[in-house]
Amino acid sequence: MAYAEVKLLNGDVLTVEGTLDEVEAKLSDAARSGQSRLAWFTQHGADGSVGVNPAHVATLKVSEISG
Repeated sequence: MAYAEVKLLNGDVLTVEGTLDEVEAKLSDAARSGQSRLAWFTQHGADGSVGVNPAHVATLKVSEISG
């Protein structure tokens, strides 16, 4: 399983399932869908999903976690 790190503007870092291309596509789709639309991901090490507001993303990079 591939993981990506999403760093938010407030400094929080979320590690989510997906390749960089998959995560970027979800963030882009959410951004195009409207101001209050969230991109939903499965977060590494947590139960359930996490919604990310694309407007709050500062950086996106490959995670060092190996699946």
